[in-house]
Amino acid sequence: MNASPENQRTLLDIADLDRRIAQAERARTQPSQGARITELVAIRQEQLRELTTLTGTRDDVRSELTRLESDVKVVEQRRNRDAERLAASTSAKDAQALEHELASLARRQSDLEDAELDVMGRLEEAEAAVAAQQALLETTTAEGTALTSQAKADVAAAADRGAELARDRAAVAATVPSDLLAEYTRRAANSAGAALLTRGTCEGCRMVLPSTDLNDIRRASDELVVTCPECGCILVRTEESGLA
Repeated sequence: MNASPENQRTLLDIADLDRRIAQAERARTQPSQGARITELVAIRQEQLRELTTLTGTRDDVRSELTRLESDVKVVEQRRNRDAERLAASTSAKDAQALEHELASLARRQSDLEDAELDVMGRLEEAEAAVAAQQALLETTTAEGTALTSQAKADVAAAADRGAELARDRAAVAATVPSDLLAEYTRRAANSAGAALLTRGTCEGCRMVLPSTDLNDIRRASDELVVTCPECGCILVRTEESGLA
């Protein structure tokens, strides 16, 4: 295939635009925040499970404290009632029984209040654990929200950049003969498509070409479209190609 050196050099612009379009597409579909966002989702799920467990423990302790407070109240009511009965009693036998029951109720109330204090301490610890876990969850959520917002902005910017580059490519590609563009497109599926030949090296695959291949290229006319024997991309020749 033959093409003017100018059109061949234009392929370098198209190749550069294609490279930048591919970068923009990766930025659009694979934002840099993606890995951390995925990680944060897993962390948040684990933190939620832990928060659910801690909340359940706290609620159980609260229920236990409520039960103890109710038991203390019942004992206090019985003690007050028995104290009133003792004050009004005229029977020594009844008075002795009431005094015995009051002593028993006093011990019961003391035990309940001791248990109440213990549960109150456990409740304080449980509430602190829930608060700490909630703070962790809020921190994770805040980071995830910020990263997601930034990712959306980056994706939108990449989409705009990709669209602008696509328009530029279309304009540049319109200046290249259709058969040359088709050849470039075919080769770009498996290589850089087009690359400079610089000091005997293909800039597409960074391979130094054998002297026999360089001699063939050296003998070729400027209009002949030559390709890299290693990667297959179209080689664009300049004064820096090392062919003189």
